[in-house]
Order: sequence, then structure tokens, then C-alpha cells
Amino acid sequence: MVSRSATLALNDAINARRAAGEDIIHLGFGEAGLPVLPEAAAALAEGVGENSYTPIAGTVRARESVAGYLSHGGLPTDADQILLAPGSKPLLYAALAALTGDVVVAAPSWVTYAAQIRLTGKRAIPVPIPAAAGGVPDPDLLEPALAAARTDSADPRILILTLPDNPTGTVPSAELIRRTCELADRHDLTIISDEIYRDLAYDPTAVHTPATLAPDRTIVTGGLSKTMSLGGWRVGYLRTPPGPAGQRIADRIAGIGSELWSCLAGPMQAAAAHIYAAPPAVTEHIAASRRLHAAVARATHAVFTKAGVACREPQAAFYLYPDLEALRPALVACGIETGVALADHLLDEHGIGVLAGEHFGDAPESLRFRVATSLLYGRTTGQRWTALRSDDPASLPWISGALDRLADALETLGTHR
Repeated sequence: MVSRSATLALNDAINARRAAGEDIIHLGFGEAGLPVLPEAAAALAEGVGENSYTPIAGTVRARESVAGYLSHGGLPTDADQILLAPGSKPLLYAALAALTGDVVVAAPSWVTYAAQIRLTGKRAIPVPIPAAAGGVPDPDLLEPALAAARTDSADPRILILTLPDNPTGTVPSAELIRRTCELADRHDLTIISDEIYRDLAYDPTAVHTPATLAPDRTIVTGGLSKTMSLGGWRVGYLRTPPGPAGQRIADRIAGIGSELWSCLAGPMQAAAAHIYAAPPAVTEHIAASRRLHAAVARATHAVFTKAGVACREPQAAFYLYPDLEALRPALVACGIETGVALADHLLDEHGIGVLAGEHFGDAPESLRFRVATSLLYGRTTGQRWTALRSDDPASLPWISGALDRLADALETLGTHR
């Protein structure tokens, strides 16, 4: 049995507490937290009459737009390599279902990977991330992990990467990607590169997709949920490798899609075609959101480091993955010995919602959790537009007030006796 997604369950729980009158700082859910760009809304409205079933993979116009967007970004792509669906989640699942073999995942990694692997009847083979960044298994540990898995009767054939990474908010270096691709080639692993956060890297040139180094074995997924803050619109794409092998994968995924989602809604495809054409309003909106994410994530990182908490510096999107091991003596003194207990304590005693590292495949005893800063931008559309347009968003009272509460909570945790 697969339980409800930990991220969605926490979001529901926090929303219920807020509805009951509790003042909760929501750092537990990876929603991009920004209003809809008016030009995107207009494109959706113009497509409202497109109520017919489209081809399973999507309309030619929408697929050409996505292909053009990827090509202009340095990844040459033809429209026949693109499949569209209601979000990248079902595409990830369909890719796993369409491919043979068990699945190597970084530990920690996004909660959905492990759940989907179980749903497809495959085995997950977790490999710890390197110290420098998340999103990839440590290349020094990958080969031994593959050997151990095969000894244990597993059949590793698939490798999932997350570029940039959720939950750590980091970007693997070109060298890490190169080494990972070399190992994938040596061991004949199909790579699924989840690039949903690609356009939110603070340095857009820092993201190195394996699709350029291992083009014949790399599937890429992405969508509009994070880049354009359109999670509720459910627009995702998948890019298959070029050539006949990629076409066979596309055919298998389309077959699965035909029985699960039929097609992406026509109005959403009209909106996607407009957005992926990258008109100035869209590119400016993405650039502004990137600046906002960076400013608030860095300000939050400063709160953790000031409290003596180890935390990788954020490089993309709106995530942090702090490690409170330095505070363990004080935490143990008040009965907190696991990441789940720590997250529960922060929510119940301090009104701060975070998601424990255990949900991402981390060790239960680790005192790590994921922080998502994007819901700090405001609870109203007006506050969110103000944050997006601010030169110093971390100084806005609703953001600075939340960061002050976080600092107070960390101080209390560190001094408890």
C-alpha cells in the first residue's frame, strides 16, 4: 500500500490548522507561491474553446513550442520527442512503468520517486548524495551500490537525477554530471533527469543536463508548476532520447498515457504553447521569480547558519536542507531524537511546518528536514506581487517576521535543557 504523499499530507494538515485559527509558518510544501502572470491567464482564456480530445502526446503547436524552448536553451529537440501530460508526475510514473529494471535514486530525493517505484513493482536502490550537492548519487558510492544491489538479486537499469535538486536546493556540478553519465554508460542505465526546477537556478548556466552528455540514454521531464508557479494547472512534458530507441520509449509511454490521462486538457496546451514560446513577459516573470527565490532562500539560510546549523548554501529554487546535528544534545534533552520528532516539535510547539528528511529517504535518526521558503511570499495575491517586485523582499514585514520566528525557534531548541 502507498500512503498519501508526505508533502501533500503536510500541506493539508497545515491548511486545516490555519482554518482552525492557528498561526502557522508554512515551510513544508514546495509550491512556488506566486500569482499567475496575466499574459498566461489570457492565453488560457483564449484556449477555453479547445474542448476536443487531442493526440495523446499533445498538439503539434504545443509540442513544437516546448521543443523550441528546449532547443533555444541548448538542448536540440524535435517536436516528436515531446509528450505532454497533466503534470510531470504522471509522466515520471509512465516512464518508470515503460522501462525495465530497478531504480537507483539519490538519498535524500523527492518523496514521490520511492512511492512511484513501489507502485510500478520495482525496487529502489538508494545511494547517498555527495557533500557538494544533491540531485545525484555520489559517484564514488554508485558503483559499489550497483554491485551490492545485483548481489542482492536486484536488476538496476534506471537512474533518476534531479537537476536542480529537491530537497537540498543545490545544483550538481558539471564534473558530477560527467562522472555520473560515464557510470550510467558503463552500467547501461537509462537516466531520467527531472528538470522541473531548471529555470530557477540562480545561475542559469550552472545546470548541466545529462541529455547533452548521454543523449541516447537520457529522458528529461519538466513543466510549468515551479518555473511559472502554475502547480494547479498541471502542465508537464517529457523529452525522449532521439532516434528509434527514443521513439519506442515514447510509444510505450503514450500507450500508458492513453489509459491514464488520455491527453492534457486543450486549454492548458494553448497556455503551454504561449508560455514555452518565451515572449518577453514570460522571461521577465521567470527572471523576477528567480531573484525572489534566491533572496528569500539566502536570507533563510543565514538564519540557520547564525544558529550554528549546518546547511548547504541554496543555488536554485526555494529549498534548504538543514542538519541540526550540532544541536543534538539540547534536542535529546527534550526528547527529540529523530527527524520526524523534530518536525513534529517545530509544528506543535513553534507553529513552524517543515518536512522531515526521513520522508526523502534520509536516515530516521538524522536531524535533517526540508525547508521550502516559497510560501513566505504572502497569503494574498497583493502581498505576493509586492514580494515579486521588491528589491529587498526579505525585509517585507510578513517575510522578516516569519524569519524572526524561525530564528527564535532555533535559539530555543539550541538552549533547551
